[in-house]
Amino acid sequence: MTDRLESREKVTGEARYAAEYPVEGVAYAAAVQAGVGRGEVVSVGTDEASRLPGVLAVLSCENAPRLNGVDDGELALFQSRKVSYRGQFVAAVVAETLETAREAARLVRVDYRSEPPDVRLGADRPDLYEPGSVNPGFPADTGKGDPDGAFARSAVRVDATYTTPAEHNNPMEPHATIALWDEDGTLTLYDSNQGSSIVQTTLAKVFGLDKDRVRVVAPHVGGGFGAKGTPRPNAVLAAMAARAAGRPVKFAVPRQQMFATTGYRTPTIQRVRLGADADGRLNAILHDAIGQTSVVREFAEQTATPTRVMYRAEHRRTSHRLVRLNVPTPSWMRAPGETPGMFALESAMDELAVAAGIDPVELRVRNDTDRDPESGVPFSSRNLVACLREGAGRFGWAARDPEPGVRRQGRRLLGTGVAAATYPAYMQPNRATARAEPDGTFTVRIAAADIGTGARTALTLIAAEALKADLDRVRVEIGDSAFPRASVAGGSAGTSSWGTAVVRACEALLGRMNGTVPPGGLEASADTGDEVKGREEYARHAFGAQFADVEVDVDTGEVRVRRMLGVFAAGRIINPKTARSQFIGGMTMGLGMALLEESVMDAEFGDYLTRDLAQYHVPACADVRDIDAVWVEESDPHLNPMGTKGIGEIGIVGAAAAVANAVHHATGVRVRDLPITPSRLLPEL
Repeated sequence: MTDRLESREKVTGEARYAAEYPVEGVAYAAAVQAGVGRGEVVSVGTDEASRLPGVLAVLSCENAPRLNGVDDGELALFQSRKVSYRGQFVAAVVAETLETAREAARLVRVDYRSEPPDVRLGADRPDLYEPGSVNPGFPADTGKGDPDGAFARSAVRVDATYTTPAEHNNPMEPHATIALWDEDGTLTLYDSNQGSSIVQTTLAKVFGLDKDRVRVVAPHVGGGFGAKGTPRPNAVLAAMAARAAGRPVKFAVPRQQMFATTGYRTPTIQRVRLGADADGRLNAILHDAIGQTSVVREFAEQTATPTRVMYRAEHRRTSHRLVRLNVPTPSWMRAPGETPGMFALESAMDELAVAAGIDPVELRVRNDTDRDPESGVPFSSRNLVACLREGAGRFGWAARDPEPGVRRQGRRLLGTGVAAATYPAYMQPNRATARAEPDGTFTVRIAAADIGTGARTALTLIAAEALKADLDRVRVEIGDSAFPRASVAGGSAGTSSWGTAVVRACEALLGRMNGTVPPGGLEASADTGDEVKGREEYARHAFGAQFADVEVDVDTGEVRVRRMLGVFAAGRIINPKTARSQFIGGMTMGLGMALLEESVMDAEFGDYLTRDLAQYHVPACADVRDIDAVWVEESDPHLNPMGTKGIGEIGIVGAAAAVANAVHHATGVRVRDLPITPSRLLPEL
């Protein structure tokens, strides 16, 4: 149980975040957002803004320098007059102070030739299409056997459609960048991101620089949830503005502007069909998912992919369809794909349990498998049943009345629900160095990112164990693109991917030391590219079970979660203290998904109406009454030197379904459209 090693720096303010670096002569940027949902810029009037004292530069499509194209069209700032969605950055002002920059941005006059935006997501659209693949590279569609026929012949069937709304990541620290150009043309960015190496590579391409001429510094990051997984327009804007102004520039995206420019989870429409025999054993699983992408670039959420690994069924099909709309480009948000996909699948499993008259825990146990149901590849380890059994015992599941809507306390209806969880155990190639210092300490460097997960602490524990040294003799330095290249903090792959490189570098160092350290120190490095490529073929996934206990006010339709329990099988847990925090954080987000979070689109103007935390609701302390997370011991030799799986995302997977299933158990009402708000639930009570 190790405290975060940087905790003192964080609580005393010594830990610097992107916008807090003391850079001499810094100016400030403010962005102008498109006021139409579709069209093109006719003209940009900058005279009034430019006359304001303290204004240094105004940038737009009429005077911006040409940038090199990259795969992400959202980074092509001011390169075209085209407006693809409302809120897109169309101009920017640089000024001596933040107040001046924002006032000047208000004075910029942009005239448009506009058209009605197309922002409607629907299952009936004729322009739905099959993407070439879904994030991060899975086939869009898979199939096996005769799913339609097997479903039609099944004794017990569920055919239901579930929807999830757009959701926005909203990390505590906004997207922020300080950019400065040295006299030799080197670009330095203090940037809030989930991977300094990818920001370095991408910005070098955008500005036509050699990679070594870009340095990205991000040792402390105040949350990301996927929104900072790839560079966002703020980094390009700050760098462009700094070059135009001839001095360092700071740009922190205001909370309201984040809703259009920093990514979000796509809304989904999902049809799930489950066919089983009278004993609840699945014959057919069909999961068809629809999501949206933008006209700027394609992002295909992998919504149906968890269904491919969860339950045994001979006949199965999954599919993904997209429509291009005049909306900001969706992107990663905590457990992309698994989170909305498992809400639909696990809600359907609950409906199947009710239809078959089988306990929901028992139904999942009966359909467990030791091999990937589609590929036939064995799981490296799979302890879903252990999580379900452990959770049922801890939660008091045996005392549950199987009939919905029968437990009451005064004007409140009570119910409990369960859902399974899964997330892939990814591993990416990485590099690291380990150095033995003359004073007997060790320094390990890798360009990893700690976005609040405790990664710095976990990597130090891993390094100390590999070096056979006390924790206080080991220092791990991260968050700087000058360090060995590292993969992004995403896909719950950080500890496994970075940790493997750290272990190999430490092992190499020990092999070179021979018990002594020369006066100048000694260093060794590692690159895990070949090791990752050479791994044996296994299906590697973490699993879990979520349990929820809710109360529903029959007069108002308000839902309160009285308690939640998550039980997880995620390999070896490196640091129980920060691990529990990650699980509970994910579960809390899942509670928010179930009951609160919803980004509402204005169909006429093409803009998200919920653009701050007063309107976009996330769980507060009063919403999280009693929440706990535990794990079962799991030893898996087929993962990595540490035996770890990811834990940052599986906590949210299944949580919303567990709450929704508990609401059904409390009320007898099945809400298939999230979030479960009083306006959706009360008319059905």
